[in-house]
Amino acid sequence: MAGSPVKWVPCERTMLISVIIPALNEANRLPPLIEALQAEAVQCEIIVVDGGSEDDTKRVAAAAGARVIEAQRGRGQQIFAGCAAARGDVFLHLHADTIFPAGGLAAIERALEPNDQIVGGNFNIVFDGDTDFARWLTDFYAWFRGYGLYYGDSGIFVRRSVYEKLGGIRPIAVMEDLDFSRRLEQAGETVCIQEPAVISSSRRFAGRKRWRIVTGWIVMHVLYFLGISPDRLAVLYNAARR
Repeated sequence: MAGSPVKWVPCERTMLISVIIPALNEANRLPPLIEALQAEAVQCEIIVVDGGSEDDTKRVAAAAGARVIEAQRGRGQQIFAGCAAARGDVFLHLHADTIFPAGGLAAIERALEPNDQIVGGNFNIVFDGDTDFARWLTDFYAWFRGYGLYYGDSGIFVRRSVYEKLGGIRPIAVMEDLDFSRRLEQAGETVCIQEPAVISSSRRFAGRKRWRIVTGWIVMHVLYFLGISPDRLAVLYNAARR
């Protein structure tokens, strides 16, 4: 589906950042994210990849100024399609429920432009909500990043040339972000932007018992590292969430 023309922010810089946002029924959350990205003093194109929304996601995203394309449902499939359509020098993958900080795109430029040995990286992530579990998640993600492991909700970015060399993100059922971050770490030096941090929604944990969340996470990762196929993991993941 063709959206409105991409809005360009006048800027003297030459780096173009393509922001790829996979979305499914995110009509309410996309406008503030797109607006925040458009306010950045950095050249960017915003691509929303819809996975079959039943609400006004596509219309709202296009009206806000994003380029809208469609793909098979699933973050891996959607990000893969978005990157294939992107024109930028750098790809940034964002979840639709992310609160993107002011100066975030400029921080990517500062990280990449002076040193072409940096292949990509991600942002420090803070989970919203004034709860002990949200604070634990924030600390856990920081600890996990210390081992070179991170997820898509932390805003993974990568140079286009490196992305293509790696063969892109794999359109697998689950763990596409962890799979890609592991390959990105092997491709060269990465950076974690500490400030500004991205803010991620804790909504997917609402109403779920903490011990079940943690136990399910451990089981999923053990099976993943043992080589269980993503399709089988997806069945387990969806069952656990239900």
